Amino acid sequence: MASASGVVALVESESARSQSEEAYLRIRERIVSLDMRPGSVVNEGRLREELQIGRTPIREALQRLTRENLVRSVPHRGTFVTDVNITDLARITEVRVVLEAHAASLAAERLSVNDRESLTMLLEVLEEGPSLDQRELMRLDQQIHRQIYRAARNSFLETTLEQYFNLSLRLWYLVLDREVGLREALREHVELLEAILAGNVARADESMRRHVTGFEREIRKVLVER
Repeated sequence: MASASGVVALVESESARSQSEEAYLRIRERIVSLDMRPGSVVNEGRLREELQIGRTPIREALQRLTRENLVRSVPHRGTFVTDVNITDLARITEVRVVLEAHAASLAAERLSVNDRESLTMLLEVLEEGPSLDQRELMRLDQQIHRQIYRAARNSFLETTLEQYFNLSLRLWYLVLDREVGLREALREHVELLEAILAGNVARADESMRRHVTGFEREIRKVLVER
């Protein structure tokens, strides 16, 4: 039987992990959505005050975000949000097009009852797309991709995809207020989700490849016109 002190230590450890995860998700959202601008200084004190989370979870979150190339630490200067570099777009897409397509294929093969319910609900929400604003559409796009990652049932693949997806999202947000084909991109998800729900591996793979490459083409077109 575990001692009382051992149980307390375990609870505290789990609480710390929970706070660290919360800090990570909330800071990541600020960076990805450009609320924390590329190149800006990361002020730990301000984050602690605004998020109401302690020093250690904030620092653990920033270490994790450093590994994911969303922040960088410069000795004797501080921590900064990394720049958004359009030259990285093609390289990110080279990785995403292969791994996202594989995740879609695995999801089509491994779909659980809960996954099916979640993807069906997202498919229904897509029908309401015209009534959503740009940021709501972005959130819907994120939900779809992340649900597909989970449905692939491969935690290593999911972690890798999250990293590259977040780097891509910053590029989306960079041009969000311009005429980007976000609604068209979301309509592509209808075919993708239908393929996964039908267990059609080949079609799921093809639909995801087309979606990811279309993302790069749309972003590049808008950025070139700026």
